[in-house]
Amino acid sequence: MLDQTIKEFMETKEFITLYGRQTVQALFILIIGLLAIPYIKKGIKYVLARFGVKQSISATIANVIGILLLLFTILVATKQAGMDNSNVIMVLKGIALVAIALIFIFRPYLPTLPFKVGNTIKTGNLLGKVEATTVLNTRMKTFDGKTVFIPNRLILNDYLINYQYTPTRRVKIDVSIRYDQDLMKAKQVLEAIMIRDPRVRVAPRPVVYVLNLKNGCIELGGRCWVNNVKYWVCKCELLEKTKLGFDHEGIIFARPQLDVYQHDEPDSWDGIEEGQALSEKGEIGIS
Repeated sequence: MLDQTIKEFMETKEFITLYGRQTVQALFILIIGLLAIPYIKKGIKYVLARFGVKQSISATIANVIGILLLLFTILVATKQAGMDNSNVIMVLKGIALVAIALIFIFRPYLPTLPFKVGNTIKTGNLLGKVEATTVLNTRMKTFDGKTVFIPNRLILNDYLINYQYTPTRRVKIDVSIRYDQDLMKAKQVLEAIMIRDPRVRVAPRPVVYVLNLKNGCIELGGRCWVNNVKYWVCKCELLEKTKLGFDHEGIIFARPQLDVYQHDEPDSWDGIEEGQALSEKGEIGIS
């Protein structure tokens, strides 16, 4: 028994002496490669995004390059360990072909989330900015400071508004003026306010419409386009400029009102008073 243990120990020592250094180097190469590949993929996505490549296409390219780098790392590690690469190469080639085929062929059919980290979205009754996504849930930060974890299955099964899916967004400035105000002047003032704002895009050109003729007011609607990141602040400041601009030009906003008209009909009132007098005397009854 002791002789068997000593023999196994000597064989292990001999193996470590012959292959230990190569094995350690192979493991080192493998670990460094596995740690570096995610950063390389992230860098590829960043570079492609700077050149205007769509996110889905850049993700596909990064994933394919990541698979090739992983296979190359495994080949280098096995060669450093002294293994025969002929069979390994054949297996890795098959894995690479299958993986790339799955990415290119089946990727359009895989369910994906219609947003990315940093987008402002609304799902259900929640509105906020996406902070992180995992396979199971999405972490969102609402604008009142709450952190909400939403299961991805609920997001995929419900409606969702991605306010940053497109680069621009339309601003609506709706105001109401009285009927006795100068309509054309009000339209020109509102249009000039939007055109003068540097955040408003030149195309499509800002326009002002007459939306409705209601009881007591004329509804005007200003429409212009701004970049998504500037939407909220731009809209608030355009509303403020509209109020100040209309006040400066003497254009009066409409306000809720109720007109009451009094018609004097002496004969009718005399008849009512006479009936009330007879009722008080008990001669007639009023039901």
